[in-house]
Amino acid sequence: MNALVALCHFCELHGPRTLFCTEAVHPPSPSPPQPCSALLGDQGERDGEGLTMRANSSATQRADMCEVCPGREGPIFFGDEQHGFVFSHTFFIKDSLARGFQRWYSIVMVAMDRIYLINSWPFLLRHLKLTIQSLQSTALKVFDTEQGVCPQRAVRMNSAFSPAVFPHQRSGNAARSLTSLTQHPNLWASLHASFSWLLKACGSRLTEKLLEGAPTEDTLVLIERQTEQEEEMNAEGGGNKPQLGQSESAQGRGFLCGDDGKPEETAGPKFRSLRHLRQVLGGAEFRQLAWHVLMGNQVIWRGTDRGLIQSAFNILKALLPVGCVRVEWYSSQYEEAYRCNFLGLSPDVQIPAHVSSSEFTVLVDVLNVEQGFVHAGCDDLLSLYQFSISSANTQPTDKGPTLLNKLEVALTNENLSVEVVSHCLLCLKEEWMNKVKVLFKFSKVDGRGREDTQKVLALLGATGPGEEDNVRLLKFWMTGLSKTYKSHLMTAVRGVERTLSQ
Repeated sequence: MNALVALCHFCELHGPRTLFCTEAVHPPSPSPPQPCSALLGDQGERDGEGLTMRANSSATQRADMCEVCPGREGPIFFGDEQHGFVFSHTFFIKDSLARGFQRWYSIVMVAMDRIYLINSWPFLLRHLKLTIQSLQSTALKVFDTEQGVCPQRAVRMNSAFSPAVFPHQRSGNAARSLTSLTQHPNLWASLHASFSWLLKACGSRLTEKLLEGAPTEDTLVLIERQTEQEEEMNAEGGGNKPQLGQSESAQGRGFLCGDDGKPEETAGPKFRSLRHLRQVLGGAEFRQLAWHVLMGNQVIWRGTDRGLIQSAFNILKALLPVGCVRVEWYSSQYEEAYRCNFLGLSPDVQIPAHVSSSEFTVLVDVLNVEQGFVHAGCDDLLSLYQFSISSANTQPTDKGPTLLNKLEVALTNENLSVEVVSHCLLCLKEEWMNKVKVLFKFSKVDGRGREDTQKVLALLGATGPGEEDNVRLLKFWMTGLSKTYKSHLMTAVRGVERTLSQ
């Protein structure tokens, strides 16, 4: 990442100073970076070029003098195109000999990319807090020890005070280094390791993607889920206070690797594609299963082979928008439909009676035909398993929805490869998501009546054979619209109404 992290301090004698800098050196480089003279004390500073000069001048002065948040401690963002943009976190370190018994420090990250720095705010805040809390807790122990030996408050109250000689009286104690305040033998090495990891992790956690046109609803939903996950991790990690010497990579590994909701890969036979799934189950059974998926009904697979069930879910969930998918990959107990519309169960789990008799549920039992060791490369699923599909639904599934009819035409056309079929499915989903957006705007936002809605459905091509299934699909897919789209739509409508009222 093209940025630097710096530890800054507001000195009582010299004002704002940069104590320690860590920045990436990109090859080719004529010489390695020289160590900062602050390794020996708090008043050192080093000269440099580029970002280092900006940190030593503009960022340091503004972070320690004028750019402060309410309460004096906390994060703040400032900067400009000329000097760079700065994420600064101000904090205090306890010092028994300092004025007010504390010293003012800040950790700043300087970068020229404003958008990248703002998007990294939750990540930077979480990990800088860990470093700051470690510094503060270590310095607090030293402060308590020194106060126990010689309480400074009583000494100052009993000593003579003269404004004229006050700076000379204080000059001997104003230059205590951070090393002496924390009594940490490897302070600078630990800070350098922490800052280096932060630069590397912050640079690798976000990647640029080429978007041809506006982002799809699936992309927006994925971005929203990632943001929610970061906020949850930020809230959960607020109470942790690891020691300063601990490896920062262990703290950030969970976030960087992340849990994207995908199960672990397991060996064994698996479904490879929608066409393969249709060939194994049979045309009628596949259509029944796909119909339940598109209608939003709960799809339950029950069997011993966890990997096979997970591969089936990976394929079936491609029929839906990302916002409509809620998966429980493999569970030892039944989960209600509002929690997941794809549910994998072990064979000994009993389905509740009200679920078995519901028309909004379909159950696929995977029965082992022959026992024994199964080779990982075996693909003859019909010789290994028997698939039993059952549902209380009495509605015919052979009429619609239109999307399923078109998909089956593509699946049965052997001239189309699996890759072409997947692109065909993607186009069909985008086509029907556009229809969902129109219907949502017309019915939910504008609040039109039944007759007008019926005209819109006819205009969208959702009427005729399979009309009931098409309407159910559209209503279910409305639940998968992103919050960003809904918020943007409501804001635009209110803005128009406000303009018309004026």
